[in-house]
Amino acid sequence: MKIKCLIVDDEPLAIRLIEKHIEKMGALEVTGTCDNALKAYEILNTQKIDLLFLDVKMPTITGIEFLRSLKNPPKTILTTAYRDYAIESYDLGVVDYLLKPITFERFFKAITKCIAEAGKQEIKTKEVVSDEFILIKSGIKNHRVNINDIVYIESLKDYIKINLTDKKHLTSKYKIGDIEQELKPDLFLRIHRSFIINSSKITAFTSNEIEVNGVEIPIGASYKENVITYLEALKNLK
Repeated sequence: MKIKCLIVDDEPLAIRLIEKHIEKMGALEVTGTCDNALKAYEILNTQKIDLLFLDVKMPTITGIEFLRSLKNPPKTILTTAYRDYAIESYDLGVVDYLLKPITFERFFKAITKCIAEAGKQEIKTKEVVSDEFILIKSGIKNHRVNINDIVYIESLKDYIKINLTDKKHLTSKYKIGDIEQELKPDLFLRIHRSFIINSSKITAFTSNEIEVNGVEIPIGASYKENVITYLEALKNLK
């Protein structure tokens, strides 16, 4: 599943530039755009937004004033032509502070930082995650499968094969796209039309394949950009 983004800026050209950057990133998706904080508030209350690109200088309510007003804001990247608000913005816990005009190289660094922070949060909550499970029907039985026991999932036409940490596996009549929707996007990563991996099981990787628990799995061409973005963030985790 992609990171759903909202762009808030009173300059149409600035919005379009961020949209173009997002188009290059397989991990991101523009859910909405607007030119003021009041419209942004409506969108945040009606749609799920994972990442907010927020301009600082806007009419009526500034980006910083708007951010202060939100009880549970999404991850936020501030965008502005002014350096003056940098210190104030970090007091608000923003992911990054981008100066206009925003280059793709700087934009890419901000996104990998955002994904890295999400990864750190996942590590902090791993004990909670370990209690979660899904029910998988295999044959006539319904199996309770602990989320953290899944190493990777492989598509076999109309079936999926769930490979587990104890080297056992379950086969179930299921489409891989359907099981992908049921799994946590911050823990499971689709790297190929036929493979989903548990990102916590990654033991090594190259630009062409990922190794999970010693098993090498190819990265599909259409998933490569999204996967490389994730792997770049993984290298930044400390």
